[in-house]
Amino acid sequence: MVRVAVVGATGYTGLECLRLAAAHPEIRVTCVTSRREAGRRLSDYWGFKPYPEDLEILPPEPETIAEKAEVALLCVPHGTAQEMAAELLSRGLRVIDLSADFRLPDPALYESWYETPHRFPHLLSEAVYGLPEIYAPEIRRARLVANPGCYPTAALLPLLPLLEAGLIEAEDLLVDAKSGVSGAGRKGEVALSFCEVHEDFRAYKVASHRHTPEMEVQLSRAAGREVRILFTPHLTPMQRGIFATIYARPRAPEKEIYETLREFYREKPFVEVLPPGRPPRVAEVRGSNLCRIGLKVDARTGCLLLLSVIDNLVKGASGQALQNLNLMCGLPEDLGLPRVPLHP
Repeated sequence: MVRVAVVGATGYTGLECLRLAAAHPEIRVTCVTSRREAGRRLSDYWGFKPYPEDLEILPPEPETIAEKAEVALLCVPHGTAQEMAAELLSRGLRVIDLSADFRLPDPALYESWYETPHRFPHLLSEAVYGLPEIYAPEIRRARLVANPGCYPTAALLPLLPLLEAGLIEAEDLLVDAKSGVSGAGRKGEVALSFCEVHEDFRAYKVASHRHTPEMEVQLSRAAGREVRILFTPHLTPMQRGIFATIYARPRAPEKEIYETLREFYREKPFVEVLPPGRPPRVAEVRGSNLCRIGLKVDARTGCLLLLSVIDNLVKGASGQALQNLNLMCGLPEDLGLPRVPLHP
């Protein structure tokens, strides 16, 4: 059994890590932490048992975590995560960071988007970007994995194979994506309250969302040149899920694009490529670790539309973290992770 610490067990991603770990045959959660809720039991805080063992929530002290666990899942905000990661790595743990602290390889790029210097730039070159469908060999050898953001996961899975194969242009890429409210985290803000979100639909962080450079770094690697995108996120009145509509200029017929994606993901357990003209739905992936990809070339304009759906808390966060954990620990990549959606 792999002994795992969930650092930050009182947020949505921490809760989802516990839910998924409870069904994993080779994981045992031995440590859960929260600075604010230390001393309480999980069931006291959540009102139910999110994990079979009703663990006591501990302060996030690196010494204690290192005594109890081999792998740490960092479900804490950026800034906090890098400090914790450095401490735990120095104590011999492997770390999967669900924040943004190790997703950008350039410390100057990190500082420009997150408005604070990176305190451990030497770790940026070691961190492996945790998109298993693309970087599985590197993840298997890693000590530190940067779990991708939810929007980048939905956008990169359809785009990266096509850019690498030269089947789409690297210019004029548009990502129009919608997320459920849980993507904003478990915090009390008026803008995220029920009455503000219900029956509303809004764009936010227009031309300034911090997932933009994360996507551009990965797209540039695939294209072998600098790639810029226009990314607009939207908040929808649903709990979980992401629907990304991506616009690109194709350099090959629709059939070739479809067959390239289908072949690329043929052996990947969590990506399903749908036939051209068959759009995916968020309900088809809710609660699962799946990404479903649809596509269509608009014959009138010549534009390629890529349609990608994930559950932002599973494939977009905690499920992907456990998928990375499986690879790091030499376990089957899909072990213990759900493929069947919670539908309806």
